[in-house]
Amino acid sequence: MKTVQDEIRFYRANEKPYGAFSNLFRRDVEFEGIVYPTAEHAYQVGKARRPEVRAWLLAAPTPALLAMAAHGLYHWDVVPDWAENKFDRMRAVLRAKFVQHVDLRELLLSTGSARLVEAATVDNAVNRLWGEVKGRGQNTLGTMLMELRMELRKAAKPRKSQSGVVKTSISVAALCGR
Repeated sequence: MKTVQDEIRFYRANEKPYGAFSNLFRRDVEFEGIVYPTAEHAYQVGKARRPEVRAWLLAAPTPALLAMAAHGLYHWDVVPDWAENKFDRMRAVLRAKFVQHVDLRELLLSTGSARLVEAATVDNAVNRLWGEVKGRGQNTLGTMLMELRMELRKAAKPRKSQSGVVKTSISVAALCGR
């Protein structure tokens, strides 16, 4: 049986503290030279083939409505290779979000080795792909966050401060491929 320490479930962006793991959590993310209001924006805009469709998606008043609009795009409005590239894009967006925001990075690292689960409430194919519904699903977002957590740990460099306290810093350039 799993204990609370073994698994952290998140879904709603406003739930403290782990709602920050949701892509709908309102925190600017600079990605591909553009500042987006959420990770969901940075991810979903990559789905649109035409600039006017991207602009339309960005005009959505909430990240949830943005996601609904993006899921409803006609196939001719979706970039041809979306099915092959969407997971790489999500990984890159998550990396940008957690590298750019120290507090979010520290929250992710504070989860230790817990299994992270996006625990959706509505049973549909999208929610079962990115998370789990009633214990069923691929939990792709949770898995990507756990992979990123390991990547961040490996990039962390312990160092001693002038007072002799060991601190950890992250090489942002290394994580961003610079």
